[in-house]
Amino acid sequence: MTEEQIVLVRESFAKVAPIAEAAAAVFYDRLFALNPSLRPLFKGDMEEQGRKLMDIIGTAVDNLDRLEKIIPAVRDLGHRHRSYGVGDADYETVGSALIWTLEDGLGNAFTPAVRDAWIACYGTLAGEMKGASGG
Repeated sequence: MTEEQIVLVRESFAKVAPIAEAAAAVFYDRLFALNPSLRPLFKGDMEEQGRKLMDIIGTAVDNLDRLEKIIPAVRDLGHRHRSYGVGDADYETVGSALIWTLEDGLGNAFTPAVRDAWIACYGTLAGEMKGASGG
């Protein structure tokens, strides 16, 4: 990721953070609409799952300029997701749901440059997760 992309991701996430709970709900609604077979992978409280999701995204966004600090945790997350039954193709679905959610939540502020920055961000993190899980 470029420095400009990191700035765009951080600025756009700062706009989403105040509506994190609603954004997480929209994300999961979209994820399950894209692939209903993923729903059974989530056995717990979806509000709690949404908080965890937004916390993880926030931590990643905060550390994009020093990925070496979070890569071990990202890789561990990839291992855990594999044990939950997450396959490589599911990462694409998650990415699509994330981009759709950001576009929905940010409206006109979700410019092509912001889209590209988030795609780069997600691609980097998902690549580490898949690599660590054997994908």
